[in-house]
Parts: sequence; C-alpha cells; structure tokens
Amino acid sequence: MFMRKLLKALHTVAAGGLIGGVLAYMVLLLEAKPDTAAAYAELRWQIATLSNYILMPSLAIALVSGLLSMAVHRPYLDKRWVWAKAALGILMFKGVLTIVGAKADYAAAMSELMAKGQAPADALDTALAYEWHTLWAILAMSVANVVFGVWRPRLGEERRAGARRRPLTVPKTEEQPLGDEPLRPAA
Repeated sequence: MFMRKLLKALHTVAAGGLIGGVLAYMVLLLEAKPDTAAAYAELRWQIATLSNYILMPSLAIALVSGLLSMAVHRPYLDKRWVWAKAALGILMFKGVLTIVGAKADYAAAMSELMAKGQAPADALDTALAYEWHTLWAILAMSVANVVFGVWRPRLGEERRAGARRRPLTVPKTEEQPLGDEPLRPAA
C-alpha cells in the first residue's frame, strides 16, 4: 500500500513538472526577444538547461513510476487506459529525448556560432518551427495522460454481466446443533 501511494505521488509530481517545464520552455521561446546574437545564445542555453534538468528528469520519473505502478498494482494491467497512458508516455519520452533535448542543444550551439558570425542569421528558423510543433505535441500528450489518469475511460472494454461489485452475502443455512458432527455446507 505504501509503495502504491509513493509511486502515485512521484507520478503526479513528475507530471506537473513535465507540463510546467514544457510551458516554461514555451514562455522562454515566446517572450524572450534578445537584441543580440550573444543574448540569443544565452537564451538558448537557458532552454537547454531547462530541458536537461526539468523536462527530461520529470518525464523519466513519470514514465518509470507509471510503469512501476502497473507492476505493483496488478489490476492496472487489465485496463486499456493504462496501456494508452504507457504508450503516450513512451512517445513523449522519445519526443523529449530526441527532438526537444537535441533541438535545444543544437539551437544553443548554433546561436553561439551565429554570435561569432560563423552561421547565417536565419539558420534557426526551420529548427524553431519544428521545435514549436514538437512542444505543442508533447503538451497535448501530457494533458491527455492527465485526463486518462483522472477520467479513466474504458476504451472499448465491455462490461461483463454482473461486473458491478455487489456486497458479499452468505447463504442462509439451517442451524445445526453443535456437537461432534462437523458443520455441513448448505445444499
């Protein structure tokens, strides 16, 4: 019981860190208007730091704690919404690891080259467009995972007849006298 609660708390905090990290990333991209290439290079290093220390660890903790929750709480293995969350989590991990993290590091290195005059001024336009698309996709998948965790839809699971929980009732039996004879179950 303690392990389940600990994993749930870790999963929830990590999901908040992931969504907060993506939103902070977007705010930095949107609001920061650096005047010089050196200021832009500093902004890109801030985004790379945010990706390396907030986004990727939050996603890793959310993914691992979610998978461990499936192992600890066996009924989760039968729920399709849990598998949908796991699939989205793996897609987000791939997106953050390969695209956002790599693009942030690439853009930081490219902006330094731009500051030194070794790269054209429009070198980051295409990378920035892909970065925005990826950020929106990761944010949408993160929100979908939170919705799955709260709503817990059936996702095509059919309700079996009598699947509702009913109180356990003990069948009535005739009272048997206490003695040497063992109690027999009712027929």
